[in-house]
Amino acid sequence: MAARRHALYLPEPTGPCPVGTTSLWLTDTSRPDPWNPGVTARELMVSLWYPAVPSDGRRARYMTPAESELQLTSRGITGVPPDTLSTVRTNAAVDATPAGHQRSLPLVVLSPGFTNARSVLTALAEDLASHGYVVAGIDHTYESFATAFPDGRVTTCLARETRRRGQGFWEKVVAGRAADVGFVLNELTGAHPAWPGAGLIDPSRIAMAGHSAGGAAAIAALLADSRIRAGIDMDGATHAPIPDHGLSRPFLFLGKQSNYTPGGKGSVTTWERDWKLLTGWKRWLLVAGAIHASFTDLELLADQVGIDTGAGLPGARSLDITRAYVRAFFDQHLRGKPQPLLDQPSPRYPEVTFCSPEAEPRA
Repeated sequence: MAARRHALYLPEPTGPCPVGTTSLWLTDTSRPDPWNPGVTARELMVSLWYPAVPSDGRRARYMTPAESELQLTSRGITGVPPDTLSTVRTNAAVDATPAGHQRSLPLVVLSPGFTNARSVLTALAEDLASHGYVVAGIDHTYESFATAFPDGRVTTCLARETRRRGQGFWEKVVAGRAADVGFVLNELTGAHPAWPGAGLIDPSRIAMAGHSAGGAAAIAALLADSRIRAGIDMDGATHAPIPDHGLSRPFLFLGKQSNYTPGGKGSVTTWERDWKLLTGWKRWLLVAGAIHASFTDLELLADQVGIDTGAGLPGARSLDITRAYVRAFFDQHLRGKPQPLLDQPSPRYPEVTFCSPEAEPRA
């Protein structure tokens, strides 16, 4: 294990732009924290990735040692040093000068799965930024095993402790996340933005992608906020009910074949319910051999550490697929560039199947 210790790294971004990153500590005083009784404001940590002026500055830390230890021990992973995830080599330069013209860059918000930190979507975020997107990754406080704040506090997953307290839990999660997203959009596109580079963002071109609970929250956020023009759910059973009149903005389901095959035995059925109510451009794509973590950095990092997750697809390959299809979706719907990749199966990605649930025979 010691020999592998310094080998953890994320794949290089595929785009032409150098990537910068910075962190924001934001406080929403308009609402109490949903998970910590008595806390009258909602505090969030947000990472931004963006196209940058070339920099030889230090690369960003993936997460802090304290976050790494809590993320690993909370999952029962004890065979690696507790600070392992703080040693992952990233590709973005800390606080590099943003590059671009005023109001020229689309903005994508990323929301991680329940118990996960915003950092698990870093490889996707860096890739999008290298192609000219501003990307905001949100840590949903008390829904991650660990969130480190600049004042030294490390919050834990209080929401998990309330999970057994009856119905409505996941609806509360996605509604709270939609509120987090709306607040972050206000902070990045309002009159007094929290980030000095915010003038580069084109507020008319905003979209969202999420993994697991974060993917489910994408639908909730689209329903709650008309500024979000398109959304992606990566492997997340959905919870927010779409009104009977439907949701007409573009939406992509991207999931593992084992759970999201329409009509399949043991399949999650919420996508089929929602598919009927998605009235705009839509796609339902399945990845053979993927597991839940395949759409994040975690499968790749597990491969590098030597943990067998049972995936039928290497983590590097599943990230290639995720980055290609997510970027194609945003290029088409935020930049108006038609993407043949989204129209039919591609020989470059034979693992990816296109589903048409209304045409599929029920199992």
